[in-house]
Amino acid sequence: MLVLVNILDLCIVLKANKYRLYPSDWQKELLDKHFGSVRFVFNLALETKTWAYSAHKTNLSRYDLQVQLKDLKKDCTWLREVNSQSLQAALLNLDMAYANFFKGRGKFPNFKTRSGKQSFLCPQNITIENGWLCIPKFKKGINIVLHREIKGIIKSATLSKTLTGKYFVSILTETKDVIPAKNIIDTKTTVGIDLGIKTFAVLSDGTEFENQKYLKQSLQRLKILQRRVSRKVKGGSNRKKSVKRLATLHEKITNQRKDFLHKVTDAITKQYDTVCVEDLAVSNMIKNHKLSQSISDVGWGMFGIFLKYKADWRGNNILEIGKFEPSTKLHNTCGYINKDLTLKDREWACPKCGKVVNRDVNAAVNIKNFALLKHSGMERTSVPAELPTLVGALNQEKFVREGFA
Repeated sequence: MLVLVNILDLCIVLKANKYRLYPSDWQKELLDKHFGSVRFVFNLALETKTWAYSAHKTNLSRYDLQVQLKDLKKDCTWLREVNSQSLQAALLNLDMAYANFFKGRGKFPNFKTRSGKQSFLCPQNITIENGWLCIPKFKKGINIVLHREIKGIIKSATLSKTLTGKYFVSILTETKDVIPAKNIIDTKTTVGIDLGIKTFAVLSDGTEFENQKYLKQSLQRLKILQRRVSRKVKGGSNRKKSVKRLATLHEKITNQRKDFLHKVTDAITKQYDTVCVEDLAVSNMIKNHKLSQSISDVGWGMFGIFLKYKADWRGNNILEIGKFEPSTKLHNTCGYINKDLTLKDREWACPKCGKVVNRDVNAAVNIKNFALLKHSGMERTSVPAELPTLVGALNQEKFVREGFA
């Protein structure tokens, strides 16, 4: 992951790399105490903020709650066993979650559970010496696998524990890397990408990336493991074993999907200087119960995140077009609009010029053309302008409910 921060024309590059940890038994116990304490403080602060606003119409800031931490430690003495800065970071995370909610960037924060992924932030005093991660309360160091060299100044570390019992640390560093200037937009080094379900991605040059369907391949096994979990007694040791087996399979599917998306985005950003994509409303698409599982399986949202930050690394351009552009139904050669095109039609014959049109390649070429025209500030003249109609709006609503082109 890459973040750019501009301060007085100074470009600060923040990079985060994730590493595997192998703590000893007593370190696992202390890490679990950190996870539990941070979760406890977060949930208690969320309840306090919600109660204060509903009962007294008062918004408590994180500074108000940090002052109260001292009194809380008198009643909950076990909070003194963990890093105090990690507890304060939990209040900061809650404050950021509130800000994102009121700015429309996220949902209202929920209470954290023991059954979910556990994590805590260590904001400072982090060192790595001879393969050992040293943080407050862990002065002897935790065994870390440095599969990638850490470059730059370490700013913070986020320790986490997966549902399968694996420990990781995400180290945020400030590097002196020079971000390359954006490449000149040239038609020859520009590509359009049409994302789909049958084929994951089709490029405007005809290249196709097949949909691997990792979730669908493991769906039958997931059903079996989920059935075994539901039949076990809650709180029993056998249920915990079954839950871990289920979580292991979910983790495998997630890792397979991430690996595939990393390889695809890496190949695209290395080959092309400008990438044109469509601004898809993925959150709205998954509301369609017929397609939600397939859309979630391909990981369009994650693909967009990977593509953008890798493009920043290499100085590539990302051009987006609107979600309602007629990229699928418009023939890129003669400009004919096929209004009768359905989701099952993968190829269609153009009645205007007689050519056989490949649906996905045609859409990718249109996305490229629309993005380049939008960037140049020109308006499309080959497509006749059509004013919205009541029938068109009705069809559009039905289109969103039942599927998309």
